[in-house]
Amino acid sequence: MSLVLSKLENGIGTLTMNHDEHRNALSRALIGELMEASDALLRAKARVIILRANPGAKIWSSGHDVHELSAAGTDPLTYNDPLLALIRTIQGLPIAVVAMIEGGVWGGACDLAMSSDILVGSPTASFCMTPAKVGIPYNITGVLHFMNVLGVNRVKEMFFTARVVTAEESHICGILNRMVPSQELEATTYALAESITRNSSLSIAAMKEEIRLLAAAHPLPPTVFERIQGLRQMVYESADYAEGLLAIKEKRNPVFKGE
Repeated sequence: MSLVLSKLENGIGTLTMNHDEHRNALSRALIGELMEASDALLRAKARVIILRANPGAKIWSSGHDVHELSAAGTDPLTYNDPLLALIRTIQGLPIAVVAMIEGGVWGGACDLAMSSDILVGSPTASFCMTPAKVGIPYNITGVLHFMNVLGVNRVKEMFFTARVVTAEESHICGILNRMVPSQELEATTYALAESITRNSSLSIAAMKEEIRLLAAAHPLPPTVFERIQGLRQMVYESADYAEGLLAIKEKRNPVFKGE
């Protein structure tokens, strides 16, 4: 079974995550298929890509495949992590990527969805950043990405509470560009994509890269980078991180002790 379904019609490419029984968890296999399919669509002259789940999905994606998380003491979100590579790929594509969101978006899938250029969601869409539930300090580029979209205080609330952010809240705070009734989601998303295909692809490619570079223009002194890395490594070596991983395997709530 293909974990990702791909099609191209009238310049609009569609990538559909197709692993419902595993809640579209971002496993290495699913990510690999997404990257291969996006590259194929680009070579086939797609003018825009829509990233979606199957129609009516209750979970758009549950984020990192927890069974592939690194062992205690090891950073699972290094530069070469497959999810981070996929996010860089989406951000670096010279065409627009539109995320069509219905259902829950959890953990690293939030980062993936928000790496798209435009997000259109139905009232069933929701977002939840779950690292604190597992005992993971999120990676530097990911946190900065959220800060660019939401601002510092909203990022703190989203990461610290790990609570579900509803579609309405997501629209108000700027995660969703548009929120439309469920029965209008597909038509609205494809109409938006079609309007993009009528514009200059060269202009869009230049402006997308320009915006990406400007958004990333936050120089970090080496001492700050080293301090952040030291803080993150301290968590990976902690009993709390080991407890978070064990709780996932045992399918129970973790008991964190702050040590």
